Amino acid sequence: MSIHDPLELPQDLPVPVDDGAATHLNGATMPRIALPATDGSSFRVDHSPPGFDRLVLYAYPRTGRPGQPPLSPDWDRIPGARGCTPESCGFRDHAADLAAAGAAVVGVSTQDTEYQRDAVDRLRLPFPLLSDAELRLANTLRLPTFRIGPTALLKRLTLIVRDGVVDGVFYPVFPPDRHAEEVLAWLESQ
Repeated sequence: MSIHDPLELPQDLPVPVDDGAATHLNGATMPRIALPATDGSSFRVDHSPPGFDRLVLYAYPRTGRPGQPPLSPDWDRIPGARGCTPESCGFRDHAADLAAAGAAVVGVSTQDTEYQRDAVDRLRLPFPLLSDAELRLANTLRLPTFRIGPTALLKRLTLIVRDGVVDGVFYPVFPPDRHAEEVLAWLESQ
């Protein structure tokens, strides 16, 4: 039996299909919602932090912990489920480039802040993760979600927010480990 390593992506990872669940988001006004952040703040999702033109808000199902089993035994077979940790590492590795392009980065999942804080520390993320454990943002924006038993999870997508409006949507996201590069290229082309 192999030890679960959330940093490694299986070679046969299933590709998610566009189910149309995010088509309503481009041009949407962001709600004035503040979510708990791993840095102890309450982070407003409807505007960019001072000094930035845009906010890159990437939503993901959940990060894993090395050596701990995934939420479901068939996690690797659920399109779009696996890859949250490599995606977060990609945004970490490109955070300075994204900042140079005028964009601040935050991640959001339905995991609680304490769990997310462990991921920020372990992965050395230079940006906060936001907790939407109460599904306030997900329900208000009608973000695509899925369930594993009683647990509601966000499907992987990225919103580019400018002046309180969704200026760009990436959905579905694949491959997750190269998504930060895709977002950076899009920002630089604008």
